[in-house]
Amino acid sequence: MAQTNINIRIDEELKKQFDEFCNNVGMTMTTAFCIFAKKTVREQKIPFEISNDAFYSESNIKYLETVIDDIETGRAKLEEHELIEEE
Repeated sequence: MAQTNINIRIDEELKKQFDEFCNNVGMTMTTAFCIFAKKTVREQKIPFEISNDAFYSESNIKYLETVIDDIETGRAKLEEHELIEEE
């Protein structure tokens, strides 16, 4: 079977983390991408769920950054409390 190259752009830190993961499980990034491609073609779908997680929405990230800033600057106060168990 003839081989070909694919060039992709990926965040440098993500590439480093992915390479480390692949090494930890005993494969190369090329092997991991080939597994992904073969499974995608065989199943005719992306082999994992892709969804829009509202937690990572731009508005929620801005809200969380505001809350973090409030905590760091002392405008917000965190208090411990007992958890109430639902019956």
